[in-house]
Amino acid sequence: MSEGTGASGLLATALQVALVVAGAPLLTGVMRQVRARLEGRAGAGVGQPWRDLRKQLRKQAITPIGTGPAFRTAPVLLVATTAVVAALVPLASTRTPVSGSSDLIVVVALLALGTVALALAGLDTGTAFGGMGASREMTIAALVEPTILLSVFALSLPTGSTNLAAIVTGAVRDPARLASPAGLLATAALAVAVLAETGRLPVDNPSTHLELTMVHEAMVLEYAGPDLALVELGAQMRLTVLLGLLVSLFAPWGIATTPSPGALTLGAATFVLKTTLLGSALAAAEVFWAKLRLFRVPELLAGSFLLSLLAVMTSYFLSGA
Repeated sequence: MSEGTGASGLLATALQVALVVAGAPLLTGVMRQVRARLEGRAGAGVGQPWRDLRKQLRKQAITPIGTGPAFRTAPVLLVATTAVVAALVPLASTRTPVSGSSDLIVVVALLALGTVALALAGLDTGTAFGGMGASREMTIAALVEPTILLSVFALSLPTGSTNLAAIVTGAVRDPARLASPAGLLATAALAVAVLAETGRLPVDNPSTHLELTMVHEAMVLEYAGPDLALVELGAQMRLTVLLGLLVSLFAPWGIATTPSPGALTLGAATFVLKTTLLGSALAAAEVFWAKLRLFRVPELLAGSFLLSLLAVMTSYFLSGA
């Protein structure tokens, strides 16, 4: 039995999933609290998202008349795919039983599956808002997914593998590559893609209910009770996973590369710390950002795609491929 498939590897996988599931609402609470303080408000507290989820779980599930399997299965599918991504992506450790399967294509496909499931649920309701939100979401996804692929692919060229665990391990051993032109371009491109994928400002406003600007909220207007709780938990988990992927790729210091319990403990602690700091910085920046007009969003995402393409070209020439 290899080091990555032993008891410590299973523990690392379970720990990553547990941290994402349990910590995602807390991260959202921290971000809301940071925004509230900067806006001069007291805020509801860090634990408010967990209290909201608990309240929703106690309510009765309501299914609109005429909806089919797409509407009923989308919340579970969103949470399940994100949990699998949390197990695959090297967040706290690069030595897990599933690290060999943490390929870039697989991770992006799982994220896209959750997005498509939610978009189909919005269409399944047959409402104008649901169809509008689904159309906008798929337009954004079509521009975001190639950017994520290319920006991470730029980091994979020096490693010679699209396996995320191998990329992070290579970055730990050779941190100078992160400060290279290709690394900086990839960082900027992936950061914009993460903002769009998670529905944050300036692409989308997660706290708005204005019909003309809604994207994510328009698709989930018909959900209530436990289904709404799963949708909100899935969105919070996606934010945590993508921020964790960002810090693992571009600030991998502290992540466990050995199966020892001490390294795993340090990796989990640094993952929590780095993700919380990045989330707080994002929340602070959102106070000063305005939402872009919908027709300006493709321009922003096209610019991030060009940055990722430049990152790939720069990494190709610097690696001497």
